[in-house]
Parts: sequence; structure tokens; C-alpha cells
Amino acid sequence: MGASIRLLYIDDDRGLSRLVQKELARHGYDVTCAPDADAGYAALQAGEFDVCALDHYMPGREGLDVLPDILALPIPPPVVYVTGAQDGRIAVAALRAGAADYVIKDVSEDFTALLRSAIEDALLRRRLERENEAAQEEVRLARDRAEAMLREVNHRVGNSLQLVSSFISLQLRQMSDEGARSALREAQVRIQAVAHVHRRLYTSSDMATVELDEYLTGLIEELGKSVGPGHGSPKLTLRAQPMRVTTDQAVSLGVIVTELVTNAVKYAYEPGLGGEIRVVLEPAPDGRAMLTVEDDGPGMGDGKPKGTGLGSKIVSAMAGGLRSAVEFDAAHVGVRAQIVFDL
Repeated sequence: MGASIRLLYIDDDRGLSRLVQKELARHGYDVTCAPDADAGYAALQAGEFDVCALDHYMPGREGLDVLPDILALPIPPPVVYVTGAQDGRIAVAALRAGAADYVIKDVSEDFTALLRSAIEDALLRRRLERENEAAQEEVRLARDRAEAMLREVNHRVGNSLQLVSSFISLQLRQMSDEGARSALREAQVRIQAVAHVHRRLYTSSDMATVELDEYLTGLIEELGKSVGPGHGSPKLTLRAQPMRVTTDQAVSLGVIVTELVTNAVKYAYEPGLGGEIRVVLEPAPDGRAMLTVEDDGPGMGDGKPKGTGLGSKIVSAMAGGLRSAVEFDAAHVGVRAQIVFDL
């Protein structure tokens, strides 16, 4: 059995206490006896025991009176409750109060055998509980380490994307060709849309999902700065209901919004005449969500978005990743692009 099991046996019956001490010593137990509840509680406070057996009827405080005090100790041992044959309700009350098991009390050898069996079962359950707690703690620590590493990775990716954006800014200063400058500015805005997701991730406690309404709020603010907040620039507005999406969905939706908004900024209104570009996020039927980007400009004319076509290809690719597609509302005055996606 290995090291001796340290048992504290609390009972005012001196004869039965000696019997327990004698019989269990033959099986390698180290048995200490206490004659009443207060002496037993004092012994538990002063020494270390692997298990406690507690009698119900005792002078002064009964077993149920001291059981809560024992279980409130910093590291309480499992308690096996000892009660008479006719005291079934008392045994149930002890189990409900936190006793590990109970044994019917008599003076035969069966009592000590049953007591030993109950003690060993209680110790086995305690060992399994501790092993389970240790395993859960290991899992928690491993998860915390993984999340910390993932936050660090997202932090580094976000910094790297910001560095690339800074390189583009330096390159822009060296270029005179307006077509090339415009292409670089568009690339920079796309990079910033992805970088914004990573900034959200490494400051969030949830690595798998993103609050889409909060993400779009920050994205629209950044787009408002990049498209030129001066007088005569279009006004960007957002109306978004709270909803949570996966990280991959957030990246795709961020790129789609960036492309549609920048296209509207370039083509919806004449330079310097202002106007409004609206982004709306709202629930759709069947538990899905709908994202809308719209303006009040002259519309697309031939039904196709204006520009080089690269933005349309990017939007189609991102929408395909969401198992959806961007639809244009022909009945709307101006351009209204909508995508419905699964949450």
C-alpha cells in the first residue's frame, strides 16, 4: 500500500475507537483517535491527516455540527461519516453536507472492513479529483500560453503590415507618375484594412472572433482619414448592429468595405461637392447578416463598377471566401452594393 494512511477517528466510544485502531493498524494505517468533536477539530488544525472518520452521536457537538468546520479547513481531508443502523436520514444529510461516504456503526469486524473500504474509496476519489484538477490546470496554462503566443504573432503581423504601409508612403514621395501614385495609395488602403483586424486581435481576449460592428467603426474612421477629411470630401457614415464573426470573415469583410468605399469616393460624386457614403450592417433572414455600402451618386451606368477592374476582382474573391457574392441593387438611385453572409 506504500506509506501509511493517516486516519483521524473521532468517536466518544473508547472501545470501538481501540478496535478501529487495532484492526486498521494491521493494514498499515496510522490511526489517531479523538474522543469528541472539539478534540477532533483541534487535531485536524494541528496535524496532517489523509482522511477523517467522524461519528454522529457525541457529547457536546454532534458530527453534523463539526462537519462544516472540518470542510472549511484550508486543505480538508475527505470525511467518512459514521452513523447508526437506523439513522439513514442522518447519513444522507452528512453526504449532502460534503461527507465523502458513510458507514453503518457496529462492533463486529464487518464495521472495520467496511470503514477501510469506504476510506480507500474516498482517498481514491480525492486522488482522481486532484489529478483531474492538475490536468485542467495544465490545459488552462497551455491555452493561456498559446493565446499569448497568438497575440504576439498578431501584434508582429500588425506591425509588419504597418511597416509595409510606411514603405509605400516613402515610395509615394519619390514618384511623380500620378497613375502609379494612385495605385500605391489603393494598395496602402488595402493593407491598412487587414492590419486593422490584427490590431483588434492582439488587444482582444478572444483570438477566434471579432466584434464586427466595433471593427467596422475603427475601419470607417481610418478610411475617412485616408480618403481626405477636408472640405468637399464625401462623408462616411456607419450604422452597424452588434454581431460577432470569425477572424477570416472580418478580414474578407474589411477588404470588401475598403474596396467599395474607396470606389465610391472616387466615382460617386464630383470632386469638392461632398456627398454621403453609407455603410450598414444589419441582420438578414435565417440567422444571416447583410452588409450594404451605398451612395447617392449617378450610379454605374452600364451596370458595372468603374475603375480598372482590380477592385471588382478583389471583392469577388473575398465574397467567394464568405460563400456569397456582392449584389448591386439596380432600383437604387446611385450605387448600392450588398452582401449577405453566414454568421
